[in-house]
Amino acid sequence: MSSDRELSVSVTYGDTKVDFTGSPEVVMRSLHEFISKVIPYMDLAKSISVNHSLNDLISMFRDFVRITPEGPRVWLEGKKLSDRDVILLQLVAAKVANLTGKAQTDAVSVAEIQGATGLYAKTISSRLSELTKSAQVERVEGEGGGRYRISTLGVHRLHEQLSKKFQKAQAGPALSA
Repeated sequence: MSSDRELSVSVTYGDTKVDFTGSPEVVMRSLHEFISKVIPYMDLAKSISVNHSLNDLISMFRDFVRITPEGPRVWLEGKKLSDRDVILLQLVAAKVANLTGKAQTDAVSVAEIQGATGLYAKTISSRLSELTKSAQVERVEGEGGGRYRISTLGVHRLHEQLSKKFQKAQAGPALSA
């Protein structure tokens, strides 16, 4: 078989691009192997990957977070939350503001959290320390000291916590016979 009878196939799957060149038999075998072995693993890896998009965050926290002209804010309107949840929501609000282009970063300082929430700085520092130890918040070094951002795990746990809390509240008391 001469080299001018080579088959060339280019395959794009998501972010992956592969090229196969050779005899039709070799290219078909390689293509089949790629499809049967590589693609299922890529799909499996995607199925366990977590990365909350802007749409995800808005959907998950639309009842609690608002972007105002003064900046991202926790919006409670009659909801009673723990200091910990208010701090995490403020970090979610900062992340949403960053993803919408309303803020340059998703990391905020204790002073910024205090200004937005009205909580005491010592309370904020204590809760942030706990949340950092449990990997729900990440501390990043920035201008003027440490800044904090919510982690993917923090987003997940906060959503889970708020969903449970407010499903119970909406369900009302159980009726007994």
